[in-house]
Amino acid sequence: MSNRSSLKSWQSLENHALEMKQQHMNELFSLDEQRFDKFSIQLPSMLLDYSKNVITGKTIDQLIALAEECDVSGWREKMFSGQRINSTEDRAVLHTALRNRKQTPLYLEGENITDSVESALSKMKAFTEEVRQGQWKGYSGKRITDVVSIGVGGSNLGPQMVTEALKQYSDDSLNVHYVSNVDGTQIANVLRPLNPEKVLFIVSSKTFTTTETMTNARTALKWLVAASFDDKAVAKHFIAVTANKDNAVNFGIDEENIFELWDWVGGRFSLWSAIGLPIALDLGFEKFIELLEGAHEIDEHFCQAPLTENAPVILALLSVWNCTFLGAQSQAILPYDQSLHMLSAYMQQAEMESNGKSVTWHGKEVNYPTVPSIWGELGINGQHAFYQYLHQSNNIVPADFIGSVESVTPVQGHHQTLMANFFAQTQALMTGVDEQQVRADLKATGRVDEYIDKVAPHKVHKGNRPTNTILMKRISPRTLGSLIALYEHKIFVQGIILQICSFDQWGVELGKGLANKIHQQLDQPKVSINHDSSTNGLINFYQNIISAE
Repeated sequence: MSNRSSLKSWQSLENHALEMKQQHMNELFSLDEQRFDKFSIQLPSMLLDYSKNVITGKTIDQLIALAEECDVSGWREKMFSGQRINSTEDRAVLHTALRNRKQTPLYLEGENITDSVESALSKMKAFTEEVRQGQWKGYSGKRITDVVSIGVGGSNLGPQMVTEALKQYSDDSLNVHYVSNVDGTQIANVLRPLNPEKVLFIVSSKTFTTTETMTNARTALKWLVAASFDDKAVAKHFIAVTANKDNAVNFGIDEENIFELWDWVGGRFSLWSAIGLPIALDLGFEKFIELLEGAHEIDEHFCQAPLTENAPVILALLSVWNCTFLGAQSQAILPYDQSLHMLSAYMQQAEMESNGKSVTWHGKEVNYPTVPSIWGELGINGQHAFYQYLHQSNNIVPADFIGSVESVTPVQGHHQTLMANFFAQTQALMTGVDEQQVRADLKATGRVDEYIDKVAPHKVHKGNRPTNTILMKRISPRTLGSLIALYEHKIFVQGIILQICSFDQWGVELGKGLANKIHQQLDQPKVSINHDSSTNGLINFYQNIISAE
């Protein structure tokens, strides 16, 4: 039950960090012309360049020693073999089984879950083809033209991010919409232009009790019944994805229209399952399989590559290095591809809900910094918003730059301009510019000494800001699947190194419980339960305005 900070490798890294804080990447690059070759990994569908980090070969050696001392390889085997590594919920963690394209048998409690997954995929395929080919009819006999996916968190972010990223691969035979916010404005705006006779609703909830999802689902059901004048219309227009079949049936959904979700699949890792139905409906089932194949490609790399050449392991170790040992408190995800405009939001949930914890596996308080806060935006938009902060603030923010060699929508002159910025930004964050160079540049433009003395300090960039660069050949279902799986495994390794339970989310549950209690009071004239004075005051203010209207 020893804390990670008591490990020999951990203590070596703490000492090494003191040394590396005095180093500048400019010097490291000048001392080693082979630095890029040493600190980059070529994968089938992408390149990872991590040379622009404050690291040396010694750093990597010590980080690998930490991974070995934490038994990353052993824990990886436990996850893939179905051991219950989600210890607080006593569950296996087997989202990788959803994309096991070699279909190797995997037994969990005596059941070959590979067979279960293949059966579920067959059901998804048949359903997807029936809807896309117009054979699935609504209550009035008209074909489905619009799909509304109702879910929240992992039941929403993953599918929506993927359908947005792969929009160019859609044949537009269906229009896919997403509803996640319990604010009625969203579902009202989605439903307003739609024809109830042609809409299919997919309600995705592992428990089929999630307040936000079920509130939206009930609103959708009322909308449909009001239009059809027939409760039986629900059978033609509602699909459920859930692990709680009874709740879905009680809601009114036909048992045949329920797609299974297993307790060994966490919500934020579930887009590979029937949670991905909106993806399959939008792109076609074949493209959905390509997404799974891309993820499986990274699964095999993660399982087979040596730790020193293992992209997810290296990304995880660099995160621990930059945050825990060098003191960075946040990390930016910066995609330079319009297709990936939702990736930063998706990665926020994937990493922060997984590893935003402060106790170890053994319930002991963590005595070291853990994961950074994740944030970001599309690259060019970010350049004209917060890159000033990245370049010159006192807070150093490591960043992942993600780009594509080819655009999915080629427009002459655009992609080269985009990629010129992509390459320039990581270089500028690394090199910076010192005052001597600033003064020389200003002098060369004819500026007088008085102006130079005044302005020069403001134009200094210290550089030495760490970045990783992920360069894909082109956004496609396969490459996107690989990219998502790369980060999933990075998050897993990160959790092992930090000794954190990555697959629960108790912090989410606390807010839900309090919201349920408060919800019951909002119809009452005065707060009946004594909260703190702030919460009481806010609720009373709300109720006073409601009652006055």
